[in-house]
Amino acid sequence: MSGYYVDRLSAHRLRRVYEIAPPRIRQYLDAEVSHVLERIRPGDTVLELGCGYGRAIPRLASRAGLVIGIDTSPASLDLAQEMLGPISNCRLLNMDAVALAFRDHAFDLVVCIQNGISAFHVDPKHLIGESLRVTRPGGKVLLATYSDKFWEHRLKWFEIQSEAGLLGELDLARTGNGVIACKDGFTGRAFSRAQLLSLTTGFDAKTEILEIDESSLFCEILVR
Repeated sequence: MSGYYVDRLSAHRLRRVYEIAPPRIRQYLDAEVSHVLERIRPGDTVLELGCGYGRAIPRLASRAGLVIGIDTSPASLDLAQEMLGPISNCRLLNMDAVALAFRDHAFDLVVCIQNGISAFHVDPKHLIGESLRVTRPGGKVLLATYSDKFWEHRLKWFEIQSEAGLLGELDLARTGNGVIACKDGFTGRAFSRAQLLSLTTGFDAKTEILEIDESSLFCEILVR
């Protein structure tokens, strides 16, 4: 599964996922980015984990001093570079979110939206640890997952993606209780408030869980 967004759902196919999103999904996607924008201060250096084809970067760059987007898909990064063309305060790098090639305390804000904490298919505690390592004291890490209130909208969106041939056929026997599964190997889960809080235990940081738009749970971690 780790290569799904490299081999099967990258670049133009990934962009198509968002182009066919129904209105309630578009509202959710906008609400996530808008919430992140409220946390960016002028001049901040921001890292976006799993930036894909650059969907959110123009809005982040409009507020930040510098945005660095990383992704494991070269094809998605190439499309992002084409789309971002004239935006001068962003950089794109091919990099794994659990093996960040940045010095400690390099960023004011680290962002992982659109359920990347699940979609990356890595150890989420390791992902959080690396994110905290590269965030300066007083900075924040923002991790978003789906609210359980959003299940029906989320399921419908994945049905649309499957019908469009972007994902495999839904595996209804394994889909439910926050998990989306397809017969081609795609899986995605959501994390509860309790699970998010559990993942942040043991770190020298303060965690707050916020529900946004009845669609996202944001795990906001303030680095001490």
